[in-house]
Amino acid sequence: MEAKPAVTFQHDRTVMYAKRPKVLIVGAGLGGLTLAMLLQKADVPYEIFERAAEVKPFGSATVFTSQCSPLIRQLGLEKEFHALSKVVTSIQVGKENRQIDFEITIGTDDGVERFGGETRVLARPDLYDLFLRQIPKDRIHMSKKILTTDQGDSGVLIHCSDGTKYRGDILVGADGAHSAVRKNLYAQLKKDNSLPASDGEALPFVNVCLVGQTRPLTVIEFPDLGLEKSQFIRLIGDSKPYACGTWTTKNNTVCWSLVQFLDAETSKDEDSFRNSEWGPEAAAAMCEQVRDFPIVSGGDKKLTLGDLIDWTPKEYISKVMLEEKIFQTWGSRRTVLLGDACHKFNPSGGAGATNALHDAAILANYIDALPDYPVSEDIEQAFLAYRSDRIPWVEEAFEQSRLFRNMVDKGFKAMVVRFILKYAPAWVMKARNERMAGYKPQVAFLPPDEINPLVKAMYQPSLHAKAQAQRDALRKDPSVTL
Repeated sequence: MEAKPAVTFQHDRTVMYAKRPKVLIVGAGLGGLTLAMLLQKADVPYEIFERAAEVKPFGSATVFTSQCSPLIRQLGLEKEFHALSKVVTSIQVGKENRQIDFEITIGTDDGVERFGGETRVLARPDLYDLFLRQIPKDRIHMSKKILTTDQGDSGVLIHCSDGTKYRGDILVGADGAHSAVRKNLYAQLKKDNSLPASDGEALPFVNVCLVGQTRPLTVIEFPDLGLEKSQFIRLIGDSKPYACGTWTTKNNTVCWSLVQFLDAETSKDEDSFRNSEWGPEAAAAMCEQVRDFPIVSGGDKKLTLGDLIDWTPKEYISKVMLEEKIFQTWGSRRTVLLGDACHKFNPSGGAGATNALHDAAILANYIDALPDYPVSEDIEQAFLAYRSDRIPWVEEAFEQSRLFRNMVDKGFKAMVVRFILKYAPAWVMKARNERMAGYKPQVAFLPPDEINPLVKAMYQPSLHAKAQAQRDALRKDPSVTL
């Protein structure tokens, strides 16, 4: 692509630019699909490009706090969302003897009245299917592995491995921790000597994780499924380098994950496994290693992880690297990153999906607020505002994820973290939950959420971005009609 447009836009933007920018979304994960749903409702043209040939039901459970409730309601998905999910109010933490040592409050029975929504658990494949059904099929292009990207003042261009090319005005990298969009963007920034040194470093990994979801079970097989609330239980190994988590779901399945803690030697062994994409290929050997790890089912029968593995279709079991990093550079010119592509959380804190949704909401607001016939400078300023809005909350969620990761880890630090969480005064956890509950992004172009909880929503700059853009345009040209 040319570095400069052939026609100077200072005279007439409409000569070269569309009134509303066309958005190319790379990655059909939860963040990419959420952004697509929002752009659909904002009447902003978009297309999605996914490297996989088909959607596969990988993953375990997804936890959403009340912070996502307003956006879910704005999207008109609350009824289906509730039908697929269970309320959860605590994390139960125990050891290999199957005894629960303490609980961490993550929700309340009066969540709607107090926070505007409950904390809910649902199987990741169910959530993915719900979101996917909201997108017109002709907007999603499968088997589109991105090789290179180009951007200039006149637009962006993506080159796919099948030889196809696609042109747009904005490129969104929502393609995961090993983002091809980020790789191409950073290569250009590094060539221009404008990439922070930390962004050029390898993505660090700290654990390996095995995840899966059973077939539907009976309460005889797994008694906790009969309880109204989801039972979220983490057991931490005493003599084994593992911690296991289980979640009961609305559709009578058990979502499970097992984290393996790595030392210097096992890190070397796992270093060759550098692909964090979901997939069953590398899982079989690890399944055999961890079959005897105990779990809590709610009944007298003492089950192990091996029972859950046997109840889980093999194609639903995945091995994944648990990496964690916040990248400093989220965008440049016409390219921007979203979700795991710009901030990868350890899943122990359950923050990844929530923050991907929040990214999508804030980014959609700034894209919708762009002036008619936006040029590269307008778009880049919108991306800077998006990052500025999100980074404080991303950093806080990142630290929380590390805290929960440390809680289930091995060693002295983990013991200290568990001691603090076990004996922390109730008012401390209440204050923390209320602060986090106040951050609940909404989109400006849909009717505002009608629920008025006791804990009010914090000021959200992106809700006012369009009005500010119109005021700025009027100051520059008093003849502009708003």
